[in-house]
Amino acid sequence: MSTRYLRQMALPQIGSEGQDRLRSAGVLVVGAGGLGCAVLHYLSAAGVGRLGIVDPDRVELSNLHRQPLYSMSDIGVPKALAAARRVAAFNPDVAVEAASERVTPENAPRWCASADVVLDAGDSLALTYVLSDECRRQGRALVSASVLGLSGYAGVFCGGGPSYRAIFPEMPQRAGSCAEAGVLGTAVGVLGTVQAHLTLAHILRLDPPVLGRLVTVDLASLRFGGFSFAGVAEPAEPLLRFIAPGEVRTEDIVVDLRSRTEAPVSPFPGALRLSVEEVSEHGLPSGGRVVLCCRSGVRAWRAARALLAREMRDVALIALGE
Repeated sequence: MSTRYLRQMALPQIGSEGQDRLRSAGVLVVGAGGLGCAVLHYLSAAGVGRLGIVDPDRVELSNLHRQPLYSMSDIGVPKALAAARRVAAFNPDVAVEAASERVTPENAPRWCASADVVLDAGDSLALTYVLSDECRRQGRALVSASVLGLSGYAGVFCGGGPSYRAIFPEMPQRAGSCAEAGVLGTAVGVLGTVQAHLTLAHILRLDPPVLGRLVTVDLASLRFGGFSFAGVAEPAEPLLRFIAPGEVRTEDIVVDLRSRTEAPVSPFPGALRLSVEEVSEHGLPSGGRVVLCCRSGVRAWRAARALLAREMRDVALIALGE
């Protein structure tokens, strides 16, 4: 065994047996931004045997204050590839697979099947629900984290415990972003480190178990909190599910909720161009599945809730992204 891991193996909770568990584990990291950088550093440092990295973006100058895996020479390089190079150089014991692509409802089954634990380190609530649904279906643990401004949370879902939907059955009325609300690099680093710790604790089977626990961090007031959600039941009502654009059928009623200023051309020919308020107030004609589209998925979720209140049950959502 490499002397690299001797200090953590000295812990009675780890030892050689725990290190073997880490070496045998495969972890998928969805998102190689601020959270992903911290996660990838500490998982590779601990000797997790296989790491998958999926991210569609390229390194930008504005990333560098909170994404320390990258340097000036990486600007313009796909994040997944730049992160994979850094991990491989840092710890050649780790097998790394990287893909510069977006995880969608269409390819999520394949990606989630490739790992024992899935880490949601992205910045999309729609993606979080997609990963939670797929991890629950496949019995994989999902470690999800989010940070905005000076606060955030991290928790361990699915894999035999409650899903993300069980704790957060509704999307917020509005989703913030780091670009809009701002974020401090150290806040991202703290939450990413907590996310990495929860992942290692789950793989190592530390006691008490972290499955079904959520940790909250407020760095403005320097407070840590959290709670157990181990006994929470799954939602019984019809679930609002996200689908990929390629899953739209010719007979679907497609509604693009983005304004023409926001998106002059819809990717769906013949799509209705309506606002959430118009859908909520007037509804839509029945007779086929309704597919609601917007950038983040939040507006689609709100409009779908209005349709469900009118007993329209055949509804699907699409988050089109940037």
